[in-house]
Amino acid sequence: MEFKETIKKYQEIVNNELKKYIITKDCPERLLNESMAYSLMAGGKRLRPILTIQTYLLFKKDYEKCFPYIVAIEMIHNFSLIHDDLPGIDNDDFRHGKPTNHKKFNEATAILAGDGLLNKAYMIISQDLAKTKDPRELDLKIRAFGELARAIDRLIAGEHVDTEYEGKEISSEYLEYIHKNKTGEFLKASMLIGAILADANEEQIKNLSKYADIVGLTFQIRDDILSEIGNPNILGKPVGNDKEKGKCTYVTKYGLEKAQIILEELTNEAIDLAQKYNNGEFFKEFAIYIKNREK
Repeated sequence: MEFKETIKKYQEIVNNELKKYIITKDCPERLLNESMAYSLMAGGKRLRPILTIQTYLLFKKDYEKCFPYIVAIEMIHNFSLIHDDLPGIDNDDFRHGKPTNHKKFNEATAILAGDGLLNKAYMIISQDLAKTKDPRELDLKIRAFGELARAIDRLIAGEHVDTEYEGKEISSEYLEYIHKNKTGEFLKASMLIGAILADANEEQIKNLSKYADIVGLTFQIRDDILSEIGNPNILGKPVGNDKEKGKCTYVTKYGLEKAQIILEELTNEAIDLAQKYNNGEFFKEFAIYIKNREK
């Protein structure tokens, strides 16, 4: 199956799973439920849950066992986007070509919608743990849960450092720290969760971690580049916001040309690692996709 067809196939699978958790009944918190559903189904690429499934498929075929985790991952991703867009953080008006959550609803509802998605993610996993009877499978799921929680801790830390140093000159080490934690660790966890659930051994997980570290960084570097030269009609949001806000990115730190060179070098490293995996063609194509993506 071609890479684009694979992405489309699993996007549909993820979307169908997410729809099962949308609450439409009339209740006092109806607006909150609408707000959560609005962001969750706004048109995301679903790359993180797809990475979970594809990593699982390196080792086993029954990827349905990943479903509670891919739903949780996408809920947590959207929690982070809602909060990232808030006036107190990035103050963005558009996401996926639509008004951001706080613009569509209001700031209080957006904050609580993000909180609600984060909590529902934990609820879904805890419910899955409660009904797991096999001791080995339960151990793997608990470990995967721990990996997810660790990544969220790092995402929040990276977001804090990013906002704290906005408008300030920072070192290359701090810039990489922000990118690794704010973006990279969650993307990495999405892969490792798939490997853990499939009972991959420690050496296999270690090798996947190297690839995930690189791809997580390239994802954010490409974001930095798109924020500078991307097409706002394709991105679904304005460009140039990072520069206006004084954010330190790979483009503002090194210049556009150097940032593109770094992106190319890291992508080649990721491709080399992907070619070492059995059935690793998807991960080779994924690295190339990240480098070339337009949104």
